[in-house]
Amino acid sequence: MPRLAVLGYPVSHSRSPAMQNAALEALGLGDEWSYGAVEVAPEDFATKVHKMAAGDYVGVNVTIPHKAAALALADVVDEKADWIGAANTLSFAEGEITADNTDAEGLYNALPEHLQWGDGLMGRRALVLGAGGAARAAVCSLGGAEARVDVWNRTPSRAEALCANRRSLPVTAPVQGEYDLIVNTTAVGLRGEDPFAHLPLDPDRFDPRQVVVDMVYGERPSALLRAAAASGATTVDGLEILVQQGALSLQLWTDLEAPLDVMRAAAIG
Repeated sequence: MPRLAVLGYPVSHSRSPAMQNAALEALGLGDEWSYGAVEVAPEDFATKVHKMAAGDYVGVNVTIPHKAAALALADVVDEKADWIGAANTLSFAEGEITADNTDAEGLYNALPEHLQWGDGLMGRRALVLGAGGAARAAVCSLGGAEARVDVWNRTPSRAEALCANRRSLPVTAPVQGEYDLIVNTTAVGLRGEDPFAHLPLDPDRFDPRQVVVDMVYGERPSALLRAAAASGATTVDGLEILVQQGALSLQLWTDLEAPLDVMRAAAIG
């Protein structure tokens, strides 16, 4: 029986099993394939992955804090995952572990259509908040589409390190109204804290021409997205990005087009 899973620490909160099992069922694979959640500590990660690859697992998704480690243990690394410096998808075949990163394309696919069609993001100004793996994926996605990307982090040296040799510039005091697109890749707001006490944003300074993305989806919509929507901005939440990147992972493993509507409904619950 082909098996799939998401690996994280912790991972019990993940909506990927419900989403992916619903997709497998819709594709007619529900009686054969399964998708679970496996909690694994960082020190056990490499051993666990090699054991899964040698068994009946076809592949796994990888979430915090294992994305860099997933890239490091792969035998074959996709160019995008290598550029980002992290992998969120591992595939097992013929004794090899292949690392991919679907976060960047998942973010792009979650954006409103007017940012994807024609020139889309070309020349538009984007602000990425954060400097972790999700931020690197965002820079890859937006910079690859020729947006002008600035990166802010509470620790400026981390933003500077992220921007080195990448399509972006570090900023310490971004001017909110200058950006067409704002992407929060930090976990601020996940535990109910006020995002505006931690991020360089003002709840009253969004405007209708802007698109605001928040990776946080514990509360839907997040406080950040509620404020942006109140000003008329277009909003995208982390659950939609989860659906889009999960669909790309599923396509890698099954070579079938993922049923987005089914996955979205299951993720929302």
